[in-house]
Amino acid sequence: MPTHAEKKILPYTPQQLFDIIADVARYPEFLPWVESANVYDHQDHQFTADVDIGYKFLTYPYKCRVHLVRPNRIDIEYLTGPFTYLNNHWILTPINDKLTEIDFYIDFEFSNPLLQSVLTPVFAEAVSRMIRAFEVRASVLY
Repeated sequence: MPTHAEKKILPYTPQQLFDIIADVARYPEFLPWVESANVYDHQDHQFTADVDIGYKFLTYPYKCRVHLVRPNRIDIEYLTGPFTYLNNHWILTPINDKLTEIDFYIDFEFSNPLLQSVLTPVFAEAVSRMIRAFEVRASVLY
């Protein structure tokens, strides 16, 4: 259903961008629509996150497993929540020692058809704002 793929070159190292993307607990500080995030069950290269996403008067919790392949890839495994499915990854490819290409992909379907019809029209804008929020976060930190 809603799918978004975006590639962008940013003036940061893969490690810098990886650290921001992998820091799910801080998402409420800078990501629109993320109301809370709790990270736990840390293992070698993965952890579990409970995230509350909200839009207008709607709030939905979801649980995911975050798989880390430092410093070049982060995969999100959907566990429970308002979706029928969710596929999401970030791939970070160094261009040189100062530039990194971000390859962002997300595809999902809400299990509630009403929610799907309400949020699908704003999906592309929401994802663009989210990507921009990561860029701003990187400019603040680095």
